[in-house]
Amino acid sequence: MALEIERRFLLKNDKWKKFITKKIVIEQGYLSKSLDDWIIRIRFTGKDFKIALKKHIESFTNLEFEYSIPEKDGEAIMSNLSNTIKKERFFLEVKKKSWIIDCFKENNYPLEIAEIELSREEEDFSLPSFISKEITGLTHYSNFSLANKPFSEWKEKY
Repeated sequence: MALEIERRFLLKNDKWKKFITKKIVIEQGYLSKSLDDWIIRIRFTGKDFKIALKKHIESFTNLEFEYSIPEKDGEAIMSNLSNTIKKERFFLEVKKKSWIIDCFKENNYPLEIAEIELSREEEDFSLPSFISKEITGLTHYSNFSLANKPFSEWKEKY
C-alpha cells in the first residue's frame, strides 16, 4: 500500500530560492468530481504523463497510487479536461529534509505552497524561515480545489 504523509504551508518570503536543487513545470487535471471520494489526477511534467489515484484516510495521510501512461493517452485525456492547473515545482534541500515549493500559474497566480513529505505523522522537523501558516487539511488549498475554484476567484482570502 502506498501512503503519502504530507504537510503543507504558505510562504512568507522568497528565501527558499537559495535551496533549489531542481525545477519542473507541471500541468495537471482531474477526472474526479468531488473531494469526498477517490481523487483521480493526470499529470504532465513535460516528459511523461502519469495518472494518480488518491484518497484521504486520516489527519495528513493519503493513499496514493501513481502509474505512467502512454503519451497519446495522456494527451487525449488532458485535452478533454476543463479543470486543470499549471505550476512550477521547485525541489529544495533544507537541513537534510526535502521540500517542494509549488508556484501556481494562470488563474492560481500568485499562490505559492510549500510541502514536506514525512515517513510518519509524528516525524519531527523544523520549519524553515520562509514558512508562514500551515494549511494542511484546508481543502480549498488542495490542487483539486484550485483546479475547480482558482485562487483568483476567491472572494475571501483564507
